[in-house]
Amino acid sequence: MQFEVGDFVVHPVYRMGHITAVEKKKFSELEACRYYQIAFSNSTLWIPVAAQDTVGLRLVTTKSDLDQYRDLLKSPPVPRNNTRLRRKPLDLMKRLKQGSFLVMCEVVRDLTLADWKKPLGATTKTILRKTQKRLSQEWAMAADISIAEANQEIDNLLQTTQKGR
Repeated sequence: MQFEVGDFVVHPVYRMGHITAVEKKKFSELEACRYYQIAFSNSTLWIPVAAQDTVGLRLVTTKSDLDQYRDLLKSPPVPRNNTRLRRKPLDLMKRLKQGSFLVMCEVVRDLTLADWKKPLGATTKTILRKTQKRLSQEWAMAADISIAEANQEIDNLLQTTQKGR
């Protein structure tokens, strides 16, 4: 899929940004190729158009897709070994590195509910907090609401899950 100028995209490391240009650039002796110029909150990044899939660049989740993620956040967590959740932050980081909105929802749901049962360790709690922030930012963008409203909606969905357990 080719992105266009003005598209809002998500990069697995740099988070959300928007395409400000698509230009042919020559950064070395190699042949010039097309690049996306992407503006992020604190930086600008050039990504080769041909490498967008390898990099994990994707469009921001659409408003129409949020219903399936609401259902996911209200669903029971996937049974996992709680010890593994608490002791394997690298596994969590590896999953999150995919940059998938689905994975962010699953991680927030599973870790939040695990934390409500028994407090998470400091590293896992930090991963949860950062993932919640990223999820809320993209949710707000997709739903065209404030980040505070997105946080509230996500929390309400998770509370529904907790009550159903």
